[in-house]
Amino acid sequence: MTRAQWLEIRRLHDEGLGCRMIAVRLGVHRRKVHRALFSEQPPRRSGRTRGSIIDDSSGWLLAKLGLYPELTAARLHRMLREQGFTGGYSLVKQTVANLRPRLKPVHHTLHFAAGDCAQADWGVWTAADVPGGRRRLSFFVMTLCHSRMLYAELFYGESLEFWLAAHRNAFEFFGGVPARVMVDNCKTAVIRPRRGDAEPELNGDYAAFADHYGFKIDACKPHRPNEKGRVERSVGYLRSDFFAGREATVPEALNPALRHWLETIANVRMHRVTGRRPAELFAEAEKAMLRPLPGVPHLGAAISGCVANSCCRITVGSNRYSVPPEFASTRLVLHTSADRIVLFAPDGRFVADHPRCFARNQEIIDPEHEQALRHFTRRARDNRQITAFLTLGSAAQAFLDGLREKRIDPLAHVRQINAFADVHGRNPVARVLADAHECRAYSADSVLNLLHARQRLGNPAASPLHIPRNSDLLDLRLSEPNLTIYDQDPRA
Repeated sequence: MTRAQWLEIRRLHDEGLGCRMIAVRLGVHRRKVHRALFSEQPPRRSGRTRGSIIDDSSGWLLAKLGLYPELTAARLHRMLREQGFTGGYSLVKQTVANLRPRLKPVHHTLHFAAGDCAQADWGVWTAADVPGGRRRLSFFVMTLCHSRMLYAELFYGESLEFWLAAHRNAFEFFGGVPARVMVDNCKTAVIRPRRGDAEPELNGDYAAFADHYGFKIDACKPHRPNEKGRVERSVGYLRSDFFAGREATVPEALNPALRHWLETIANVRMHRVTGRRPAELFAEAEKAMLRPLPGVPHLGAAISGCVANSCCRITVGSNRYSVPPEFASTRLVLHTSADRIVLFAPDGRFVADHPRCFARNQEIIDPEHEQALRHFTRRARDNRQITAFLTLGSAAQAFLDGLREKRIDPLAHVRQINAFADVHGRNPVARVLADAHECRAYSADSVLNLLHARQRLGNPAASPLHIPRNSDLLDLRLSEPNLTIYDQDPRA
């Protein structure tokens, strides 16, 4: 690497270009770009190369490798030792590595029939500022292999719900479904990649999505990017044409511009391989070969379990969403889609539905949940008061029934009587409740008056306090009235 190359790489990096784009623009390998970016000083011109004891044997090694390229460095070292070579194995190994002819990879040209296959992949663009932090922006790309018809969309990530929503939107954009979709070994598509003759283990949600739309998932072999070269080139095309020179912004603002770019530039350009415009070739030969869309689109939701905390919240992507208070501290079923957060109970009951928030550390609260929480906490507080009141002796339940019958707000009296129990003790209040029930004096004031009367008279057991009871009122004896006064003459 020259000093001029080092300076140019640093300049392009300061302008915001990535390592891949710098390597493409300068025609160098990405490793050279990485070395230039990690080195703080430009490369210095090296001095004269020193000679080595293996220089005299380099021609012999090159000839042997030309005749027998399968010879190993260990075998060649033993052969040199037989000729009197005194150097070590590591020197021979390094020299053989430099002299061995490198075979360039050779790939077959893949051909696809109309409607047979589409290739899908993700590309990473940049990160955008959102309330509370930053979010990484990724773009989904799907390319129809025969016509090179292209679809792309920007998302806040690469999780399963975005993967499914992007497929659904792409099929609706094309107006049909290809017979199979070639994908990389990303976790949203493949759980365990293909090993030898064993079939790959597919993501269950993605497999169900494929059954709904009627296409086959064709997972590439690991480390074989050539198998989906069409979509790889489409990813690079978006980076160099649409995203180059754009400021980072949220998908809601950029996706309409991306759709306009697809319709006016990407799909109407003259493709250098087919020699046709993708939109024209698609309309002419491939659109009719796609399978029809299902009558009901897939929801495109990732299903998982979650637990609501004691504050009636669940957390998704650093944001907190409210649930009704009766589901606090319970396990729920979470349906996460690209634009909604929907919650269900394990028995299938609907719990909550929220618009998805892509900010960070935010609270998304349904006003109905907050109102229900206020009623729920007040009801729980009232229930605690009633439970405490019912422990005040055997007459507490009857006294409570009397309060409910005669008072407009019985809970207010219950709260006051519980406060009396905290001040005067539970046993005295329990005795007074029994006396008040006998007198049918159902109020907190009556209970307080009886408590004060007992305190003034000292010991309740020796007190001459007389409380009239119903039986006392029935035992009253009245003298016979004198009716003779009515027989006398008032004029006498």
